[in-house]
Formats: sequence, structure tokens, C-alpha cells
Amino acid sequence: MTRFSASKSVRSWGGVLQAPHNVARPGWRSELQRLVLSGRQEGYVLLASGLRRSYGDSGLNPEGGLIDMTGLDRMIALDPASRLMRVEAGTSFDAILKVIVRQGFFLPVTPGTRFVTVGGAIANDVHGKNHHRHGTIGCWVRRLGLVRSDGQELELTPDDASGLFQATIGGLGLTGIITWAEIELIPIQSAMIDAENIPFGDVDEFFSLATESEDDYDYTVSWIDCLSSGERLGRGIFTRGNHASTGSPLPDKGNTRLTMPVSLPGLAMNRYSISAFNALYFWNGQRKSGPLRTGLHPFFYPLDSIGRWNRMYGRKGMYQYQSVVPPAVQKDATRDMLKAISASGQGSFLAVLKTFGHVPSPGLLSFPSPGTTLALDFPNHGDVTLKLMARLDAIVREAGGRLYPAKDGRMSAEMFQAGYPAWQDFAKHVDAGFNSHFWKRVSQA
Repeated sequence: MTRFSASKSVRSWGGVLQAPHNVARPGWRSELQRLVLSGRQEGYVLLASGLRRSYGDSGLNPEGGLIDMTGLDRMIALDPASRLMRVEAGTSFDAILKVIVRQGFFLPVTPGTRFVTVGGAIANDVHGKNHHRHGTIGCWVRRLGLVRSDGQELELTPDDASGLFQATIGGLGLTGIITWAEIELIPIQSAMIDAENIPFGDVDEFFSLATESEDDYDYTVSWIDCLSSGERLGRGIFTRGNHASTGSPLPDKGNTRLTMPVSLPGLAMNRYSISAFNALYFWNGQRKSGPLRTGLHPFFYPLDSIGRWNRMYGRKGMYQYQSVVPPAVQKDATRDMLKAISASGQGSFLAVLKTFGHVPSPGLLSFPSPGTTLALDFPNHGDVTLKLMARLDAIVREAGGRLYPAKDGRMSAEMFQAGYPAWQDFAKHVDAGFNSHFWKRVSQA
């Protein structure tokens, strides 16, 4: 029988937060109901865990019971006619792609890493480069299984009258354990992407390219040099693409070539190293601009080319800061954030700027909404980094925007509640037997 065992330290992907947990690793779905009941009898408040790619504390449950779902990674069914795939919640996107691409299908929505589980993707209602076309992953979930703390397993669909389905999509694992899910796939004709890289000189050029590209391209995203200033404020490389109609039907083998063996010294990430990297990256983007045909992995998952890349930020780790601001103020708010970042000298070489579309997100706590999202990684330099993010908070809140819980590790309760007006409706669906460090922090009255 699977039991909980003490683990001295479970660490967030950002590396700033770590704490002891009691971890159980079931290998079969049939174990879950009994495991949940035994955990409750032992006095543990529970939380399901996947590949732990959440940057902050939404995947942490200090001193509680953490149920590692990665052993529940089986594909249950795939119906090519209906394009429906049913898998266990611990199945990774990487494993799914190895099966479905060669059969002419692709995930309808994928984040910037393939090393996430289905359960984690749904619990965070992840988005991708095609949000303006396809919305979030929750838009494509047709049914799912959910085990509650009383041991009861429910089957939920989007037409669930109780609202529990909508609370579970983007619900951060707080409504119970997602055990399996049925997701609709999209058809593709090859495993290649017809893409184009376009350098742009400032924020205005980015928005012009985004508007110009939305109707003709399924996927759009941009890297920006967040340390640029003056007339070059917000310069970057805009990437857009579509699935190619011809080319190899077989997926490339993956692009992980290197692995960071240890954490780098904290001093390696400073204004000068990041500024030099950004200048080199922009120069290289200009040199390689134009159309290109590329594989799925380098297009969708460039960061996966370096295993354990989070170690580059050193032992103190890093914070990821991702916001979305509404269309009416997106230009001014984006400029204000970039000015604050540039002036602080605390840049990021993983800075992403993208416009979200108007496809409604199904979850009560789903992050995406119409407007512009900016995502950045900040090396953890203590108070000076926290003060910068507080300045960004003020800009986002004044703009009527919000932050992404999956990326957050320090958002205040006031900031969360202002950004998610449906949080109290969501709270009615939270299972009392489940909790997280994040929820304890942001659900305070």
C-alpha cells in the first residue's frame, strides 16, 4: 500500500521557496481514493503534484500531504474520428506528443515547456502562443475525473451545473485531485512549422506586428530586450508561425542538448551579463530574420533545449513575473513596466511579450484575458527585487490587470483579490481537505 513519507525539502521551480512535505507516489488510479482517505486520517491537508514546473508556491503544501501523480501516466484511449484523447493526469505533454504527432494530431494548446502533466496543465489552465485563436487548455477539456477528500470520484463536463468543473479548470488543485482527462486534439498535416522571425525596434512596432499577424497566423509571440531604453524601449524579435501543410509527419527527437549540472554562482546573473546577452540575442535575431521551416520542439519549446535551466539563476533562485493588462491601456502600461525594469537594472533574458485574444477562459481563476501579457524572470536579489515587483504590481493594478498564480511566489492577498473578482465564488468550491502555500497566502480576508 502506498503511504506518505517525509521529504526534507520540496523546491519550487523558481528555487526561491522550499519546504518539507510528506509525499506519496501512487502507481495506480485505484490507489487514489484510499490514499486520500488515509492521508486525511493521518491529519494531512492534501495537494496533488506533477512535474513541479510552477515557479512559485501554488504547487507547494508545506508540512502537508503531497500526492506525486507522475506515476499515473498512462494513455487510456485515442479516437481519431472524434479527435478525443483520454489520459491519466500524470501523463506529460512530452509523452503525449510522441504518440499523437505521428498520427496527425497536435495538442490544441501548449505552454513553453513540454515537461508538464495534463493534471497540472488543467489545474493552471495553461495558455500558449495561439491564445488569440484557441484560448486556454481548459477550452478543450471535454470531461475529467476528480477525487474529493471524502474519497468520492466525480466525472465532470463543461455543462456541470454545480460549477465544480469551472472551478477545477485553473483551480490550482484546490478542488480535489484530477485523475484523468479527455481532451480534444487538433489535426496537423506535418510535424513542421512554417515560421517567420521579425526584428522590431520598440513597443509601437510590436503592437503593429501583433495586430497584423492575428488573422493569418495561429501562433505569435515575441522576445524583448527588457533592458533597452529611450527610443529602443521594448525592442525585440517577433515570431509568428503556422503548422506546415507539407513535410515530415514524424516529430523531431526533442531538443534537450545540455543540462545544467549545478546552480551557477548568484553573481553570474547581473545587469552586465544580461545586457550583453540581450544585445547578442537581438543582433543574432536580426541576422537570422525572415521565413524559416522548423520542427515542433525548437518552435514551441526552446527552453527545453537546456535541462534544469532554472539552475542558471543560482542557489537563491529566481522569481517569474507574468501579468496581463487590458487592451485599452496595454500600450501605456507595457511601456511603464519596461521603463521601470530598465531603470532598475534588474533585467531578464527570458522576457516574453504577447497579446491575448478574446476567447473566454472557462475557469473561475483562469489567468488569460484580452490584452497584453508580459512575462519575465528576475534573479532573486532579495529586497531590491521585491521592491521592483511591487512597483510593477502598482502599474498592473492601476491598469486593471492581474498576475499569473502559476508563476507567482509573492503576490499579496490584495493584489490577487483585485485581479480575480470571482475568487470568492471559487472559494465555495475549494475542498477543505486540500490547500497550498499560495492559497493560504492570497485567500486571507
